[in-house]
Amino acid sequence: MNDVPQRSAPYEFLLSLNDAMRPLMDAPEISHVAATHLGKYLCLNRCAYADVETDQNTVHVTGDYNDGVPSIVGRYQFSDYGPECLRSLRAGEPYIVDDVEADPRTQSTLAAYRQVQVRAVICVPLLRAGRLTSAMAVHQSQARPWQPDEVQLVQLVASRCWESTERARVTQELRRLNENLERQVQLRTEALNRSERQLAQLVNGIADCAIFMLDPSGRVATWNMGAERIKGYKAEEIIGHHFSQFYTPEDIAAGMPARSLGAIAVHGKFEGEGWRVRKDGSRFWASVLIDPIYGADRQVAGYAKITRDMTERRMMQEQLNHAQKMEAIGQLTGGVAHDFNNLLTVILGNMDTIHRRAPAHDEKLQRAIEHATQGAERAAGLTHQLLAFARRQPLNPKPIVINQLVTTFLDLIRRTLPEGISVQSRLSGGVGYVSVDPNQLESALLNLAVNARDAMSGNGTLSIDTALIHLDAYEARRLGDLNAGAHAVISVTDTGCGMPPDVMARAFDPFFTTKAQGQGTGLGLSQVFGFVKQSGGTVKLQSEVGRGTTVKIYLPRIEHATSVETVDDAEKDLQGHQETVLVVEDEEGVRSYSIDCLQELGFNVMSAEDGHAALEVIAAHPEIRLLFTDVGLPRMNGRELADEARKLRPGLPVLFTTGYAQDEMFRQGKLASKTALLTKPFSRKRLAECVGRLLEIR
Repeated sequence: MNDVPQRSAPYEFLLSLNDAMRPLMDAPEISHVAATHLGKYLCLNRCAYADVETDQNTVHVTGDYNDGVPSIVGRYQFSDYGPECLRSLRAGEPYIVDDVEADPRTQSTLAAYRQVQVRAVICVPLLRAGRLTSAMAVHQSQARPWQPDEVQLVQLVASRCWESTERARVTQELRRLNENLERQVQLRTEALNRSERQLAQLVNGIADCAIFMLDPSGRVATWNMGAERIKGYKAEEIIGHHFSQFYTPEDIAAGMPARSLGAIAVHGKFEGEGWRVRKDGSRFWASVLIDPIYGADRQVAGYAKITRDMTERRMMQEQLNHAQKMEAIGQLTGGVAHDFNNLLTVILGNMDTIHRRAPAHDEKLQRAIEHATQGAERAAGLTHQLLAFARRQPLNPKPIVINQLVTTFLDLIRRTLPEGISVQSRLSGGVGYVSVDPNQLESALLNLAVNARDAMSGNGTLSIDTALIHLDAYEARRLGDLNAGAHAVISVTDTGCGMPPDVMARAFDPFFTTKAQGQGTGLGLSQVFGFVKQSGGTVKLQSEVGRGTTVKIYLPRIEHATSVETVDDAEKDLQGHQETVLVVEDEEGVRSYSIDCLQELGFNVMSAEDGHAALEVIAAHPEIRLLFTDVGLPRMNGRELADEARKLRPGLPVLFTTGYAQDEMFRQGKLASKTALLTKPFSRKRLAECVGRLLEIR
C-alpha cells in the first residue's frame, strides 16, 4: 500500500489524530482512538482496526468505534465475506463495496454482512514483507457510494495507526528488555550469592568427605562437618594448625606432608592413599586429593584438600583378596585330594581284600594289615579335610534343628574336655531349621572345641551359643557371600590366649598352625571354613590377645523340615543275585577293585573306561540293571553319562562315585530318584549297601 500524497490529506484531522495517539503506549488503546477519530470524521456507523493471524485469514478485532450498530470485537474469517474479499486483502488491495445487497461479489455471503449490520464497507490491508499483518475497516449500515478521498484517508489512518502501534510495541519491548536486563542482573547477583551460600552449605553438609582449604604454608583455613566427623576436630580446634598433624608419626618422620605439597608443583595435584590419625589417636585408611588454588597473579594462594575414609572399602577389598586366595588354594588342594582319593580307594580296597583272605592265625601279618589300613584311613581323613576346605566334598544335607544338634554336641563335649574347662551355652528360641550335613557340622564344632581347648591350656570357659539374626542386603554383603534374610548363628567362644592380627589373617589357610610340630595338621579351621561356605554360609573370626577368641558360623535358616532320603547302613546279603552291573571308571586300579568287589558279591560285571564306550555297552546289553560310574570322567562326565544313559534306558538306577565334588548337585547332595552317591575311598561293605538299596534287594 502506498501512502496518500500529503496535499490530499485533511491536515487538521491528521494533526489532531497524531496529537491524540502520540502519548499512548498501549496498542489496543491506539487502535481505538484512531477508529474513533476516523469514525466521527467520516460519520461512520463503525470503524475497527484488527490484527491478522498467521493463517492470513483469521482477523482479531480488539476494539472498535460504533454508532447505532453493535460492537464486533472478536475473531472472524475474511473468507466468510466472500473469496474476493480474501483475495483483495492478501494482494494488498483495498476491498470496497458500496452496497452489499447489489454488489455481485457479496451475494453468496449476504448473511455474514447482515449479521454484523454492514451495507457498505471499506477494508484496507496492511502488508509487511508480503504478508497480511493487519487491516482497518469502516462500515455503514446503509448503502454509501465511497469517494476516492475517503478511501485514501482510511488508508492513511490505517498506516498511521500501524506505525503508532509498532512504535508503542518497540518502545514497550525496549522497556521490557531493559527491565528484564535489570531483573536478570538482579537475579544473577542473587543467584551468585545463593550459589555461594549453597556451595558453602553443600561443602559443610557433606559428611562422607573431609573438605577443607589450606593456606600456602599448609595450615588449615576452612573446615567442614565431614572433616569434623572423620578426623574428630571441631573447626575452632584445628583452623590455623598445620595439616601434618593428621599424618602418622612414621609418615611425618619420612617427610610425607612436605612431599605431598611438593608433588603438586610437579604434577599439578596430589592423589594418594595411606593411614591417617584422628584426634583420639585412632587410625583410618584415607584417600586423599589435594589441588592447588591460584590467585589473580597465577601464584598458589592455597590448597583444596579432600579426604575420604576408605577403611571399610579396604577391609572389603582385603576380604575379596582373601576369598580369591582361598579359592585358588582350594582348587589346588581339591585337585590333589581327588587324585589321593583314587589312590586310597585302591589301597584300602585291596587291604580289605588281603585282610579277608589272609590266614587268621598269622598274627604278624594281621597286625601289618591293620597298621597299613590305619595309615591309609588317616590319609583318607586328611584328604577329607582338604576337600572340606576346597568346598569339594560331597555333602548329605538334611533339615536339622540347630538347638537340638548343639544340645547333643554339648553332652558329648562335656565328657571329653578336661575338668578345668567349664562348658556353657545359651540357646536362643526360634532359631529353627538349617539344611546342612549334620555329621560335617558336628565335625566342624568338634574342630572348634579342640582348638579352644588347646588355646585355654586346660583351664577356662568354652561357650557355645545360638541366635537368629535377620540380615539386610548391606549386612549380608558386608559379611560376605550371603543372601539377605534369616540366618542361624552358632558362636563358639573361649577364654584362651587369643590371636594377634597376623595369625588371624592366616587362620583359615590350610596347613597353617601355631601348634608344636606333630600336634596339629593345620586343617581344622580350613575344614570348618570350607564346609560352611559350601553349605551357603560364612565364618567370621574375632580374637584379642589375652582375652580369647570367638568363631561365628552363619547358616541360612529354612522355614520347615522336608523329608530326606537316607541310606540304610545295614550291609545287605547280596549273594545269589545275578544282576548285571556296568562299571565306568577311567582309573584302572579303581575300576579293577570295583569289578572284583561286585563279582565277589555275586553280580555279573561289565566295564568301560569312558562315557562314550559305556553308552555303546548299554545300547548293546539290555540286561544291565545298574550303572556304577565315576563322576570325573574325561570328555563326558558321570552326570552327563547318566543323562544320556537314561535316554536309552529310562529309569536305569545310577550309583555315582567321586572323591571330588565339582558339580553343584554332588556338593549339595541334590540327587534325583534312583540315584545314590558313594564317596571315595569306599569299602566293599559300603558299596554293597548302596547297590543293594538301588536294586531294592532285600
